[in-house]
Amino acid sequence: MVSSLDGFIAKKDGDISWMNTTDRYENGVTLTQEYIDEFLKSIDCYVMGSKTYEHALELGWVYGDVPVFVLSSRNLSSERTTVQFYSGDLSKLVNEQLKLQYKNIWMVGGSVLTKELLKLNLADEIVTTIVPVLLGEGSLFFDFIGKELPLLLKDSKAYKNGMVELTYAVKK
Repeated sequence: MVSSLDGFIAKKDGDISWMNTTDRYENGVTLTQEYIDEFLKSIDCYVMGSKTYEHALELGWVYGDVPVFVLSSRNLSSERTTVQFYSGDLSKLVNEQLKLQYKNIWMVGGSVLTKELLKLNLADEIVTTIVPVLLGEGSLFFDFIGKELPLLLKDSKAYKNGMVELTYAVKK
């Protein structure tokens, strides 16, 4: 997930153009296409909400042929054979279907799905990239999870564009 320093993932109107930063942090790591490609190759499947799915279609599909599971109670369809829609118990989907087939399941999207995965103890790791901007309002990343969740810092990385990536293990 990418968020502003004050914890927002989008402006009130859904705009995310603020994520493109040209700031310079000389001590940072260069974010190369090779690094991005290697990271994307490690993902076995994606899970996303319907709003994120629709946004991904608008922006241009970047998920290739990797399986994508879209959570929605709406009747949606796709021409892509790698996209499946699911409406039901999230714990059953993750524990009885996805974990049996995939090693690296990557959740993409907004606060509703993030909050639900964390509340149900279905997330093993949180990777967040902080953009050097304060938005002041918009859609919150975690949106009041409702419980304390201890985390263990696994890694941190500062990039030349001013973004900082934090990787946490979720303590179970």
